[in-house]
Amino acid sequence: MSEKFIFEPNDLKELKDVYDVIIIGSGSTGLTCAIQAYELGLKPVVLEKMNRVGGNTNRASSGMNAAETQVQLSNGVVDSFREFYNETYQGGGRLNNQEMLEYFSTHASLAIEWLSSHGIELTDLTTTGGMSKKRAHRPASTAPVGAYLISGLLRIIQKDKIPLFTQIKVEHLKKNVTEMEVVISVGENLQKTIIGKSVVIATGGFGAGNEWIKKYRPELLKYQTTNHSGATGDGLLLAQEIGAELIQMEMIQIHPTVQQDTAHAYLIGETVRGEGAILVSDEGKRFVDELDTRKIVSQAITALTSKSAYLIFDEKVRKRVKAIEFYNHIGLVESATTIAELARILKINKQNLTTTLTKWNEAVALEADTEFGRKTGMNNKLDAGPYYAIHVAPAVHYTMGGVHVDEKTRILDGNGYVISGAFAAGEVAGGLHGNNRIGGNSIAETVVFGRQAAQQAFVYLQGI
Repeated sequence: MSEKFIFEPNDLKELKDVYDVIIIGSGSTGLTCAIQAYELGLKPVVLEKMNRVGGNTNRASSGMNAAETQVQLSNGVVDSFREFYNETYQGGGRLNNQEMLEYFSTHASLAIEWLSSHGIELTDLTTTGGMSKKRAHRPASTAPVGAYLISGLLRIIQKDKIPLFTQIKVEHLKKNVTEMEVVISVGENLQKTIIGKSVVIATGGFGAGNEWIKKYRPELLKYQTTNHSGATGDGLLLAQEIGAELIQMEMIQIHPTVQQDTAHAYLIGETVRGEGAILVSDEGKRFVDELDTRKIVSQAITALTSKSAYLIFDEKVRKRVKAIEFYNHIGLVESATTIAELARILKINKQNLTTTLTKWNEAVALEADTEFGRKTGMNNKLDAGPYYAIHVAPAVHYTMGGVHVDEKTRILDGNGYVISGAFAAGEVAGGLHGNNRIGGNSIAETVVFGRQAAQQAFVYLQGI
């Protein structure tokens, strides 16, 4: 899939009045759902409000977590569903929906296989914060996983001629006995109602939705966001229209490593730390286990006087993380031939930074970080120039709360009853991650529960 691929959405004239499954949102969740629904013999359609397909998935860079995969075994990593479950549960403050988490942790490996069967290969591994083993699957090229995944899924959408329309905003949902009325608008002048025998809400989170953030976490309004401009929580309103309950809405994740010195905020993927980078303060000293959970690392950076830090890495790390080429291309990376020169550029105490790197390399050699207890991403010393730095600070990244669903992605009302024919999956659905999402779990969630939503819509329609 290395050649350039340009996807063209369907012309509005092709929009029909009735579909088996109306999927709202074209991120990885929505695309996966559409493909799985088509493979089950259903007639799906994908509706996207933006002019670009892919949503926040386009920005995902680290990988897709899964346990007990053949890829892991081929790389000498022996893992288990139970370890994956336990570390995700612990990382989420033990507030995760346990039924959802059980399904997730035991089906992520099947999702890797499903992607592989469609020519979307994730054969390289890296580590993300909160995980004790290499579970984050990514392309062999080490390219950012999100854009690679979207490109691969769109090829299938195009091959199977699954209808996908952009610049269509779903304004309202109305639940009837055996169907949903979906009111859509195209531009400012055209409004139309189409019928879905079932509906899947896959609109993503509300990380760029200031009204939701103001309501649930107003203190976070001062933070920038890593989200694309369309992540405003539209799906939450649609779900509420048909009686859905919203849960854990105050659980909003701050990502620790976001470059914010330019006009736009750029998330610096966890893979950089997973491959060996360290974090230092403006005094040139480490201050945290860099691969602790995002919540803890963010808190540690915020506690610094500068409320920011520097990612420090060498040429070996750069070669293992293709995304660094992009970061460098847009001017986010400082470089120098020596540590002393890098310290001068960053205006950091040269002796402190030199001592920090010496201590870190000793810890790697001894396989023991006695300062902060880091246990992963310690395979190589940072000793191969040139040396690099990226200035980072925390930013709003992910919303763990959302529509109340069960492990079958069925939307639930305030009394816990299933709203028949209505499903939600991906970031719009709350409960899986508890109070902190583990890096690499969001991409896995999109495929695991995108497939599940399609399968459960199929089951539902079989029973009508």
